[in-house]
Amino acid sequence: MPAEFEPHSGCWMLWPERGDTWRLGAKPAQQAFAAVAEAISRFESVTMGVSHRQYDNARRRLSDHIRVLEITANDAWMRDVGPTCVVNRKKGQIRGIDWQFNAWGGLSKKLYFPWDQDDRVAQKVLEVEAMDRYRAPLILEGGAFHVDGEGTLITTESCLLNANRNPQLTRRQIENHLKSFLGVQHIIWIPEGVYRDETDGHVDNLCCFIKPGVVALTWTDDSKDPQRKTSEQALRILKQSKDARGRKLVIHKIHQPGPLVMTETESRGLDYSPEAHPRKPGDRLAGSYINFYMANGGIVMPLFDDLHDDAALQTMQKLFPDRAVIGVQTREILLGGGNIHCITQQIPAL
Repeated sequence: MPAEFEPHSGCWMLWPERGDTWRLGAKPAQQAFAAVAEAISRFESVTMGVSHRQYDNARRRLSDHIRVLEITANDAWMRDVGPTCVVNRKKGQIRGIDWQFNAWGGLSKKLYFPWDQDDRVAQKVLEVEAMDRYRAPLILEGGAFHVDGEGTLITTESCLLNANRNPQLTRRQIENHLKSFLGVQHIIWIPEGVYRDETDGHVDNLCCFIKPGVVALTWTDDSKDPQRKTSEQALRILKQSKDARGRKLVIHKIHQPGPLVMTETESRGLDYSPEAHPRKPGDRLAGSYINFYMANGGIVMPLFDDLHDDAALQTMQKLFPDRAVIGVQTREILLGGGNIHCITQQIPAL
């Protein structure tokens, strides 16, 4: 699997619409998704999957150069339901992995139900891209791991070893599947992700490879914040780790926003549904600047109208001196449980 910072042929997204995830009929979220799509489209092609009900609305809201296709889905988390692509450069081939999806924990978690259409999205994307497909014998989401493109994978125990995903598999068996399907040789396990991340702690909200041997990590200087312990634990493990090529890792801290919480107005704007996780006033939001997208020549990162926004932008520009860094206000995406990286999925270029 190539790293995300390697060249792409394009990016896929899904259009939000369900009212029990996205407040006020998903209109604020649609505005945020459109802003993310427009920012990414400055650097590479973007395809937006949308239901037949929302096709005309999405087509009108998006620029003509963004491709809009009808794709049925249960929600809009393309990173987790879309395909993970792997390459064979010697043969000039790209193929897609279609992981099994159970909405981050199935009925024991019930973030939403059903998820049957989400589990078909990867196959549909690969049909459009005319790529061969591997259907993996593993429940896994694309946001649960990052790779460096040189044989190293980073993930969290709280997600991949959770009994609500693959209880029949041991840690060693899960590692073997990751190595087999993704072509990695070395796996770095971090205990848990960002505090109150409802995905059980996806690594893409906590840390990521920004180039081989270099990792960005969410951080807080507040020793009383529960996130501090988690970030310190991750930092300690990363400092002790080496990648698949034997390099010690360089870690860059990026201070988290907030802490951020859901307001009463935001909570009341959601439709009640017995098929979805309730989102209540005062709920801690798993805000993180690490949940960004690495486009061709650009970085599209989340902003929250927060006092830490400017520092995060400046740090990101220092980390990516050869890329244009674009910040997008994405609180509306965070209210649904994720952010920019969660709603995008890159297709690598050969």
